Amino acid sequence: MEQSPEYVIEMLHITKEFPGIKANDDITLQLKKGEIHALLGENGAGKSTLMSVLFGMYQPEEGVIKKDGKVVTINNPNDATALHIGMVHQHFKLVDVFTVLDNIILGAEETKLGFIQKKNARKKVQELSDRYGLHVNLDAKIEDITVGMQQRVEILKMLYRDNEILIFDEPTAVLTPQEIEELMQIMKGLAKEGKSLLFISHKLNEIMEVSDRVTVLRKGKYIGTVETKDTTKEELSRMMVGRPVQLVVEKDEAKPTEPILEVEHFTVPSKIHKNNAVKDVSLTVRAGEIVCIAGIDGNGQTEFVYGLTGLERPSAGKVKLLGKDITHATIRERSLDGMSHIPEDRHKHGLVLDFTLEQNMVLQRYYEPKFQKGGFIKFGAVREYAEGLIEKFDVRSGQGPVTVARSMSGGNQQKAIIAREVDRDLPLIIAVQPTRGLDVGAIEFVHSQLVAARDAGKAILLVSLELEEVMSLSDRILVMYEGEIVGELDPKTTTVEELGLYMAGAKRNNGQEASAS
Repeated sequence: MEQSPEYVIEMLHITKEFPGIKANDDITLQLKKGEIHALLGENGAGKSTLMSVLFGMYQPEEGVIKKDGKVVTINNPNDATALHIGMVHQHFKLVDVFTVLDNIILGAEETKLGFIQKKNARKKVQELSDRYGLHVNLDAKIEDITVGMQQRVEILKMLYRDNEILIFDEPTAVLTPQEIEELMQIMKGLAKEGKSLLFISHKLNEIMEVSDRVTVLRKGKYIGTVETKDTTKEELSRMMVGRPVQLVVEKDEAKPTEPILEVEHFTVPSKIHKNNAVKDVSLTVRAGEIVCIAGIDGNGQTEFVYGLTGLERPSAGKVKLLGKDITHATIRERSLDGMSHIPEDRHKHGLVLDFTLEQNMVLQRYYEPKFQKGGFIKFGAVREYAEGLIEKFDVRSGQGPVTVARSMSGGNQQKAIIAREVDRDLPLIIAVQPTRGLDVGAIEFVHSQLVAARDAGKAILLVSLELEEVMSLSDRILVMYEGEIVGELDPKTTTVEELGLYMAGAKRNNGQEASAS
């Protein structure tokens, strides 16, 4: 067993500690050549930490790593690259203002007399892109392309460096259903070519579809490794959470009452091209209902929410909250008027990453009498409030309220934002991708919180790319395609297939098939 070359990578008895937390506690993971091996676990189970150890970003306190049966030392990502190990991170590591090609060759440039030689690089990238079906525009800037395309750039970056072991950290967290399908095909293609893939995920459907074997971690410990074909989603979720999980949302009929949010003829310009990102959208969200905007990423949902929440200026139309015109109100005014916002980009708009968890919990409330007196923050009140939220929403972190937000796992950062926004107890909650990057246990919890808020008479505008979430959580579905609302569907009577046709622009609500223009 010791020298068995059937494993290309073996991580044996790895232990990695951070202040206040054993992220990996005696974990063993063995990867066979040419297999897709899924690493499954809740948020904060230690999956990303384990992969960061393999990629040389962290050094383990105990344990060894073997490649092809020989012990190796990986002190930094350059060592990992030299061993042909590559990683696509959950939050991409790309330079926004560089082109796609420049990002792919960054750090591995071919130079002649100090000048970068791009001709060969372009040829090699083009060949890789054709071979693996990873089509991207090599001359586009990263800031102008979709997240799905950025991910392809990350994969091409690994292939360009001739990596044999490819680590995918939550690769589908930011993708549309169509892009996920494409990625699954790409991953299977890579495995067929003899690449060995480690796939971190907590999405059971994807794991069942794409992986050969699954290793489950829970709270930093190794639970077991199973053959995918011999297991079920229920069994995996029990291994992962340690209890049976409700995979379906339980809720009663909605009882909507008065309008809370009214949007009329709303138009928001696009930053990328000349057309408007949002075109003449009108909708109403009433107290006691969850209205979901569904659509493929990049169809104006982001700009629409930016316009509603004050992050962008609309060019036409108006927004009323509880009958009051807030079209041009400041962000704080909107907040005081009764709007809470779970943003799409948790790092950019949800948290101040270098603040502590407790500071982040009172970002929009620090000026309330409860938290300050005479301009001085009441730190005791802030801590007590944060501790209550951490407990109620099960936000896991190494050092509780004084943990720096940046050091928490993505899923726990998300839980912190949801805790803060739901607890503010305002009439309107705008929730954008609220369960992005969360595991089944946490998704179950967030869904129950949103349903409880609805039942308490809140109006909820949900924006989601997860079809299952759209179908199971919403009371009404509005489909957005190219900046317009093209359909209103009833989740009780529609199907995922029909929803998909509207999202792809192949169908509109007047019953006409959309023209193929």
